[in-house]
Amino acid sequence: MITLRQVHSKSDLKKFVKFPFSLYKDSPYWVPPIIKEEMESFNPEKNPVFQNAEASFFLAYKDKKIVGRVAAIINWLEVKEQQLKKMRFGWFDFVDDFEVSKALLDKVAEIGKQHNLEYMEGPVGFSNLDKVGVLTEGFDHIGNMITWYNHPYYQSHYEKHGFKKEKEYLENKFLFANADPKIFYKANLLIKKRYGLREINFTNSNEIMPWVDKMFDLFNSTYSALASFVKITDVQKEYFKKKYISFINPEYIKFIVDSNDELVAFAIVMPSFSKALQKAKGKLFPTGIFHLLRAKKESKDVIFYLIGIHPNYQNKGVTAIIFNEYYKTFQERGIVNCIRTPELEENVAIRQMWKHFNPVTHKRRRTYRKQLN
Repeated sequence: MITLRQVHSKSDLKKFVKFPFSLYKDSPYWVPPIIKEEMESFNPEKNPVFQNAEASFFLAYKDKKIVGRVAAIINWLEVKEQQLKKMRFGWFDFVDDFEVSKALLDKVAEIGKQHNLEYMEGPVGFSNLDKVGVLTEGFDHIGNMITWYNHPYYQSHYEKHGFKKEKEYLENKFLFANADPKIFYKANLLIKKRYGLREINFTNSNEIMPWVDKMFDLFNSTYSALASFVKITDVQKEYFKKKYISFINPEYIKFIVDSNDELVAFAIVMPSFSKALQKAKGKLFPTGIFHLLRAKKESKDVIFYLIGIHPNYQNKGVTAIIFNEYYKTFQERGIVNCIRTPELEENVAIRQMWKHFNPVTHKRRRTYRKQLN
């Protein structure tokens, strides 16, 4: 018999966060989160996303043993401002037992119906900066800190319970050696001259901080046309600024400005922390922090996390400037592999942007949807 227990206490929340550690203990591909940071992200007093969202967390038990978990999420900005009557769910993990996955999904559906929502979609997080999608291909590739990893049987559970594919995401990678500077160097000079643009590079995090609010504003305007996009609020900007910017290599953040020093494009790349997080085993101390700091300094793999371009400058070749700057940085750092975060399959423009680098699709993931009414 399956029983569900809602998470109310700190000890139960820790069980919620730690469940995947047992589920994936034998996997060489799963990348664990830092337990303390994961718990803080679920704390309404610390994560400002809860000013416009709510979440309930559930653990599934069988024979007194935890066998599954799910977060049931409502983003009220999405529901009220965008009129998307969507019940979100994420952090959905379970043993290979259809009764377990059904009980958890039924609980999410129940909450959605209580709030008169029309459909449920997952796995997704609170916002567009959270993890997204269940892995459907590429199980033999290591995960990273900004995506979920899961067992191959997950897909069959969604489909068994009547869910249909909603969005498909591709993950691509390419060798840095594939980047031929001749392709973008001349274009970079031409574009800068034509539009009066210049690049800004950074050597320390303090130089970046005055630009961060403008960067998130540009992020919002870049992706606002996407139906699934939920804007980043002012309080979330402050939260992400404090939590992430200081930990990203400053030389991996590139800004492009016009003649009035207005931001027209940005890109953020992160070193791969996957191996370091596996060694840390969910804890920063006593040794986890050293593994992460070493990866920040020495990792030869990088992840293209975010690229934003002002709508007025899209399709004008601004990425040539960005690529030219990264080429110089990566060459100095001896980078080997360039990995891209999940991109919507329908986003043809993003694929065109990368086509000269001979990328390989090494993973696929998707979200699933089910009507509630």
